[in-house]
Amino acid sequence: MTLQIDIVSDVVCPWCVIGYGRLKRAIAELQPAVNFSVTWHPFELNPDMPEEGENLREHVAKKYGATLEESIKARAMLTEHGKDVGFNFNYFDEMKMLNTLNCHQLLHWAKDSGLQNPLSEALFEHFFSNRGDFSQRPLLEVVKAVGLDADEAKAVLNTNRFTADIRAIEQQWHQQGIHSVPLFIFNNKKALSGAHEVDTFKQLILDLLAN
Repeated sequence: MTLQIDIVSDVVCPWCVIGYGRLKRAIAELQPAVNFSVTWHPFELNPDMPEEGENLREHVAKKYGATLEESIKARAMLTEHGKDVGFNFNYFDEMKMLNTLNCHQLLHWAKDSGLQNPLSEALFEHFFSNRGDFSQRPLLEVVKAVGLDADEAKAVLNTNRFTADIRAIEQQWHQQGIHSVPLFIFNNKKALSGAHEVDTFKQLILDLLAN
């Protein structure tokens, strides 16, 4: 039996990383009895972010009203949650919130390649673990590292081939009342919003398979 999981996410969303990590744990506990097919869908948390980005702490303070103390505590908490799922959050003082449109274009392009999932994981790691930015050269290095064609990826970015598609998909999510991520959709029947615990994901999947 194969279960289709659609994940609505943004590359710069730490809770998307944590939620996905917990989902992977649930999947690992249910395999090989169940096969899983995962597809990633775009959701830009900051579609108007300039290409040069904005200091992450300043961005969080402006958008959410977080103080410096709250920011420090949040980073420590996220780092611990990351460790629990085997992911390294490598925060630093000069870290920036970045525009993610190019990342979503590459993920959309990779959807039929069989390598979309590795690309998504690599982009999370590039941003949060390796302190990478989303300018073209490092993005193409990430593309090559997962086995995708860097020349084709470059053409996608140079022509903004999928910008209209990304924005249309995002508009659909907004029209459905979705304003935050991560969102996990199972077989187009059940959905979980947020980074739930491993057992919650596992139980939902088991309940879905039993019906």
